[in-house]
Amino acid sequence: MDWRMETPLGPMVFREENGAVTALRFAAEGECETLPPPASELSLRAEDWLRRYFAGDKPTTELPFNPAGTAFQRRVWQAACAIPYGETVSYGQLASQIGCASARAVGAALGKNPIWLLIPCHRVIGADGSLTGYAGGLEKKAALLALEKRT
Repeated sequence: MDWRMETPLGPMVFREENGAVTALRFAAEGECETLPPPASELSLRAEDWLRRYFAGDKPTTELPFNPAGTAFQRRVWQAACAIPYGETVSYGQLASQIGCASARAVGAALGKNPIWLLIPCHRVIGADGSLTGYAGGLEKKAALLALEKRT
């Protein structure tokens, strides 16, 4: 089931399947206008998680998630989940952590991340500290990182 959630950075689309989050991303312009607001137990918990996150609180609630991806993508996403709130690592550092020689491959895997914020790919930056490669747009990536730095 798909739901629409409003956030300070725009609407997000949330998908749940079999009791787990399988997608969470910023919606494209006009994409989710016909989707209902959260109504299931899991979607309401996710909405609360997002509300807390955007209020500057580090959410402590764990949400079950099950993203579809290859074994390599899942390994990259698992490593991204270990990046502490408010901190960043480079694509190369993340690649090194998982024993991968290619920062570009890590970037490609992060680009396929279907569960934004819960799998915090926005915390991965260029080797020189630049903001690169966020499917939601670099303005949103910058806003998310600034939000986490404030708290």
